[in-house]
This record gives sequence, structure tokens and C-alpha cells, in this order.
Amino acid sequence: MLYDRDIREPLFEFLEETYGKIRIIEEKQMGRSRADAVMVAPDALYGIEIKSDADSYARLQRQVRDYDRFFDYNYIVAGTRHAYHVQEHVPQWWGMITVEEENGKADFYVLRKPAPNPGLNPKDKLSLLWRPELAHIQQLNQMPKYREKSKRFVIEKILQKTKPEILRAQISEELFERDYTAVSEKIQTENRGKRT
Repeated sequence: MLYDRDIREPLFEFLEETYGKIRIIEEKQMGRSRADAVMVAPDALYGIEIKSDADSYARLQRQVRDYDRFFDYNYIVAGTRHAYHVQEHVPQWWGMITVEEENGKADFYVLRKPAPNPGLNPKDKLSLLWRPELAHIQQLNQMPKYREKSKRFVIEKILQKTKPEILRAQISEELFERDYTAVSEKIQTENRGKRT
């Protein structure tokens, strides 16, 4: 029996071999759910939900709705216990990867590649970025800074002013370059500046 902890690292290695340049962000909050992983590719974000042999489908319906709001593509990774029935629980545009134990290791098979997600909400996808990352996208696109405006306002302006194919690559680049320490320090500095 494979548990989530047995699947993650080998899965990320498998995805890197399959897709080339990627970055994995684990446990990302999205709406009311948490994505097990987000795979950042040069021009798209992939949501990844892992259903190990120990998991159930109890929360999957709500999770599918949230994944479909935030990501360009989605994958479900299913252990042997779920391999034959998982397609009944996800839309046809979701990719499916099965995982089974082979000689004490996780072995992966792509059952179905993902198709573009028709439910993607560009505002939700952009909301995954932090304010300094949005500010960098504004700068790249020669936009005003809108320092006093809300994150929601900034997201709407970015969507109005930037071509979708350019924005997809810019979002991915921000996430490839995300430095949790540096961004955290920048946010704290900006917050101190607002209080004075």
C-alpha cells in the first residue's frame, strides 16, 4: 500500500523527467481547498491532487471545483485502490496518473494527459501571486503602480492590459523566481511603510 508520503518525491521526479523545466509548490491554498501540489511550467500552472491508497473521495467534488478555478491544467494521481474508478470522479479534461508499488518503489503511468481547463478563472489564477509579484508584472507591462488600490483592483487592471499568452508566461516566471524569504521581507517592509 502506497501512502501520500511514498508518492510525492518520486512523483515530482517523474513529472520533471516528463515535462523538463518545472517547479513544484506543495500544499497551496486555493479557495476553500488546498492543492497537494502546483506544478509550474513555463507557460501554465498544473494543479495536482494525490489520492493514495489510504485516501477516500469524500472531499474530491469540492476540491475539483476549486482546482478548476485556479489552474490551466489538472492532474489526479491515483493509487492502485483508486485506479479503476478515479475517472468517474474527475472531469474529462483532467489528466490521470496511476501509481503502483513495483519492487518497493512507486511506478507511474500516465493514463490520460490533461486538456486545457475550461473552468479556469484568470482572476483566481492571478490571486495565487503575492502583491510584490503582481507589482513586478505591472512594471513589466508598463502599468501604473496602483499602490493604494486593492489586490483585486490590481488583478483586474492586469487582465485588462495584458495579452493572455504573455500573462501566462509572466505568472509562471514569477512563480519560478519566487523566493519565500525575500518576498516575506519585502511584504513586511511595505506593511511598515503603510503604518508610518
